[in-house]
Amino acid sequence: MSPNTDIVKAAAVPRVVLVVDDAPDTLRMLCDALAIEGYTVLVARDAVEALERFEMAVPDAVLLDAIMPGDNGFTLCRRLKAEPSWAHVPVIFMTGLAETEQIVEGFASGGVDYVVKPLKIPEVLARLATHLRNAHVSRLAREAVDVAGLGVVLLDTQGRIAWRSPQAMRWLEQVLGPQEEPDLLKHWLQQVVNQGEMLTALPNGSQLQAQHLGQAGPGEIMILLRQIALAPEAMHKRLSGAALTPRETEVLSWLAKGKTNRDIADILGMSPRTVNKHLEHIFEKLGVETRTAAAAIASSLLQES
Repeated sequence: MSPNTDIVKAAAVPRVVLVVDDAPDTLRMLCDALAIEGYTVLVARDAVEALERFEMAVPDAVLLDAIMPGDNGFTLCRRLKAEPSWAHVPVIFMTGLAETEQIVEGFASGGVDYVVKPLKIPEVLARLATHLRNAHVSRLAREAVDVAGLGVVLLDTQGRIAWRSPQAMRWLEQVLGPQEEPDLLKHWLQQVVNQGEMLTALPNGSQLQAQHLGQAGPGEIMILLRQIALAPEAMHKRLSGAALTPRETEVLSWLAKGKTNRDIADILGMSPRTVNKHLEHIFEKLGVETRTAAAAIASSLLQES
């Protein structure tokens, strides 16, 4: 099979477009036109149905009516952009209101473009194709970061995650746990921004380096993540230099063996509250913030001994 054939096949992959509109005539006209162009079409009549469609399958683009019963299109768009796994999807507003105020609100809520009703189908198709192509190129560029062994996190002006690459997501789960608490994650990222650079232990004994790279675009802050191997002697030095007390060393060793706070308390004959206090001191001395990170350092040393 020739390379050109591969390119043609890749281009022929159906794109999924979600049309959100409460007007039956508009839905029918758009669905017919999009289907003829080879798009797979999902339909929603209001914001509630649109969110249900996203839960089932994330579309490649959204054609969104600005004014609908219940939550309007601007509110829905803000909700979509607030969810990191949906924020990349381009939203094109359909509006019968051509006033500047409505257009500005559409862009402010996260829309990439707008078309005015009554719709001109050739114009809708041209704008849709352009934004799908741009979104595809942007996605490939961002995923290429992972191929280079790096991870990227983009924060908005409120310190919330606007987007993160798959590799960044995997590393953050290792550092903060698979069910990371939003407040804990936000606090960790804010520390990176404040300090400029931060090292955190990963479960495999290496370290996660997080660097604040500054502004990535209007209203976006970029954090770059990379994994750094830590030599065994460096880990020994780090632990010995932490000046743990004998009791703290005992607590850490049982933590590395997967014991819970209650288990450690029973083994060492102390209360769970005392174990918590020891762990607070251990985290501070090792320069880590989580049980996983502390256990990773201790586990590595136990395997070597």
